[in-house]
Amino acid sequence: MKKRFYMRYVLAMLTVLLVLLFILPSAQAAKVVEVNIKGEINEGTATQVKEAFKLAERVKADAILIVIDTPGGLVTSMKNIITEILQSDIPVITYVYPPGAFSASAGSLILIAGHVAAMSNGTSVGAATPVAPLGVAEKKTINYFANYTKSIAEQRGRPADIVERFVTEGLSLTAREAYEKGVIDVIADSKDELFSKINGKEVNVNGRNVTLNFDTVEIIESKKSLKANILELLSNPQIASILFLIGLYGLIFGLTSPGVLPETIGAICLVLSLVGLLGGLSVNLFAVILILLGVLFLIAELMTPTYGILGFASILCVTLGAIMFFNEPLMPESFYTSFPMLIAGIALGLAGIVTFFLIKIAQLRKVKRRVGGEAIIGEKGEVITFQNGKGQAKVRGEIWAFESKDELKPGDKIVVVGREGLTLKVKRFE
Repeated sequence: MKKRFYMRYVLAMLTVLLVLLFILPSAQAAKVVEVNIKGEINEGTATQVKEAFKLAERVKADAILIVIDTPGGLVTSMKNIITEILQSDIPVITYVYPPGAFSASAGSLILIAGHVAAMSNGTSVGAATPVAPLGVAEKKTINYFANYTKSIAEQRGRPADIVERFVTEGLSLTAREAYEKGVIDVIADSKDELFSKINGKEVNVNGRNVTLNFDTVEIIESKKSLKANILELLSNPQIASILFLIGLYGLIFGLTSPGVLPETIGAICLVLSLVGLLGGLSVNLFAVILILLGVLFLIAELMTPTYGILGFASILCVTLGAIMFFNEPLMPESFYTSFPMLIAGIALGLAGIVTFFLIKIAQLRKVKRRVGGEAIIGEKGEVITFQNGKGQAKVRGEIWAFESKDELKPGDKIVVVGREGLTLKVKRFE
């Protein structure tokens, strides 16, 4: 009896131990929400990161992992991401990964904002010198970003003098150089190696010390939402510019040549472009003035026959305005070589085609106004016969009956001032 009791007791204990072996590791696993910053940083990226932070709060995550591979991006979107990181009550790990990735320009500022900054071998960071449509940005812009970068580095205890050179000198560092200079905390070639190396590390999170416990890790990937995808598309400078130009000329075409389709397409495109422009893109005021001037020139061309002179000026102003439309100093340097060429081609083509058709339509309308009964008004002719205020005259090669209050004689020149049926009203042409 006792033997049977002990056997049952041992089996029960073994069962409990087996259950604990399977349950405890998962219960103790650190929850890490992962979000990827890949490609140019825009409002879609900022929205994706914000959603990841909200997810981390919902699941009570132990850390947030931001994997970075970017050449740079929009200033406003970058600031929104950095604000999320600096204000987070959850430890944030920024990680340039995989090998071959880089964290340039706006991406380098995001990297140093993390509570823990890491890179894998074969990656690089830096080259954050602000650029402008016509070259290097103004000195005040460079100074602003240099100070902004220094303040982030000082808050995270990173070497401010080295980080400042990312902006002032375009300094770029390999993973090994960044680690040796203290810009980053860890070099790890995989996520498992990263968690292993920072396991037990203590970080300061908004004034409280938090020890990272990554003996076992459960990664929760934050998927990009539909909203983030739409904003990513609309806040793309190329897409926003094209939509703006289509919207602008669509509305002009619709207003000058009333029709539901051009006005509807123009209004939709203009609204979509404004979503991108107001959602984070920095616009050059001088470029806006040029575009508005181009619109005024086009309207003037339609109202005043200038044989295309004002039309050409309109195309020139709109094209130059479109090229200089954006002022994004932390976009990749290649942006300011590819973007002007693309937009110049589209602006020239679109503006040229629309301007040509609008001028032709305006000319056709002038011709139509002169077709019919009123077309003869203003025409000149010669008197054939005249007696008692009535007579006949030759006008446009045709014989017309006319009436006039002037004293006329055959051979006098007349001008048509009105018409009643088949009788013209004329007066002497001096």
